[in-house]
Amino acid sequence: MLASDYYIKCAAEEHFCPHCNTKLSCCQCPPIHVGDGLGWGTEVFFICLNDECKLFVNGWKQCSEQYGHSASCRYALLPGEKDGITMMVGSREAFTGCEIDPDAIREKNARHQTEQEAVAKLDTCVAEKNLAPLLTLLLDESADREARNRAGDLLVALNDPACIDPLRNHAFRTTDLEQKVNMAITAILTANFSKECPKCTEIVKAQAKVCKHCGAEF
Repeated sequence: MLASDYYIKCAAEEHFCPHCNTKLSCCQCPPIHVGDGLGWGTEVFFICLNDECKLFVNGWKQCSEQYGHSASCRYALLPGEKDGITMMVGSREAFTGCEIDPDAIREKNARHQTEQEAVAKLDTCVAEKNLAPLLTLLLDESADREARNRAGDLLVALNDPACIDPLRNHAFRTTDLEQKVNMAITAILTANFSKECPKCTEIVKAQAKVCKHCGAEF
């Protein structure tokens, strides 16, 4: 089972805090255990994030009196365990950014699957005149950099003007890739005896003196 599948499975479980009866939040464990620094022994755990929980409300005074510093406690439960533990926290915000979002995981998995399918089609996209995998990779800022660069290299060979509008309207985060794409678009326009109107950016014939879309003169 993939780690993401395990997260989704755990997030679907329902456990409740014995101190306030609030449903426990399924969270991803931080990389280092706050107690011994040796890790958690699990990738996820369940924790009560209810600020009105009696354990959390009363914990501030108890920790101050017992340990002499500002802290409190939250109820936590490890996967597969029946009995929970009392976990010390140093602030109200502790663990609040670790909640597992199943929908976000599914979306990430779907994006990754689409990326892998596009990469698999790079070898045949030019022969099949298939622009889709190139655009999938070039327009996905989360895709593998090497795969995106390869897609950029194939633009000229594919020579499909349909790539121009979506690529021109995309905000590339990588300057090198943006330059590669711009050079490819210039080459595609030249190969198709076309140019872009500097005023409205519509594509017109290379020999045109007036833009047929906005009337601008060249």
